[in-house]
Amino acid sequence: MSDWSAICARNSRSVQTTIGWIFWDPGAVRRYETLGLPGPVGYIAARCAPLAPAGPEATVAAFGSISPAAIEATFALVAASTTFESVRRARDEAIVEGLQTYTPEILDPLREFGPAIWTIVDQLPRVGRVLFASHAAQPRSEDAVLSGWHAINCLREWRGDTHWALVAAEGLSGIAASVLHNAWLGYAEGWLPTSRGSRPEEIAVGWKELEQRGLAVSGQITSEGLALRQRLEDDTDRLTAPAWESLGEAASLRFAELFEPPCEVLLARVDETAGPNYQPASRIR
Repeated sequence: MSDWSAICARNSRSVQTTIGWIFWDPGAVRRYETLGLPGPVGYIAARCAPLAPAGPEATVAAFGSISPAAIEATFALVAASTTFESVRRARDEAIVEGLQTYTPEILDPLREFGPAIWTIVDQLPRVGRVLFASHAAQPRSEDAVLSGWHAINCLREWRGDTHWALVAAEGLSGIAASVLHNAWLGYAEGWLPTSRGSRPEEIAVGWKELEQRGLAVSGQITSEGLALRQRLEDDTDRLTAPAWESLGEAASLRFAELFEPPCEVLLARVDETAGPNYQPASRIR
């Protein structure tokens, strides 16, 4: 029998990379700045645009580990200078430009897989997956490349929502989950939550929560804490594998073969534009 969790874990890395490189792309940042938004704020605004009508509190809940203060600031800056839809359009322009420039070899795979992935997206359960549902409900581009990118982005958000549902079921706050994730990755202390806008006092709250649960002792994550984080990852793969089962084994393996080479190029772009720790879901541990 096929190991669908393994197939899911493999392809989820390419899904993350196909989407995540745009977060720090200079072409996207330049467009955000033209709209009056710094780059990180532009990323938040573009990603949350489909959910933005629900307001900053709903967006904080959906994003999980992004600093609430950063999300609140994003809403204020967008209100002062532009609209969420304008940011989203600017991001889409940068996607097409960037892919054509850096990885033209990914264009045909996006065109090829877009329709099949949209069929899967339409069948995926939406309960508990609010950010995914908001993205899946958006109008779909007539540009086959951009349409394929958005279909893959929906898979990414479905996985993310599923992961945060598991985190919530474990009774972890967003900041505690971020501190735990940082240790599981082996990053320098505080790197991941700091990169997502959390302040030192917020990170301290996360450590306190983990220590109260016996998942950290004296500023170190325990073996139980690391085991919990690994279980969260494994359960995320298990619960999101049905998307790839729906695509089928042959097509899922073809997806891997076609997307992995250009995604290595896109990950190298992340190294250049942001740094080697960014986009940890694309990194092989």
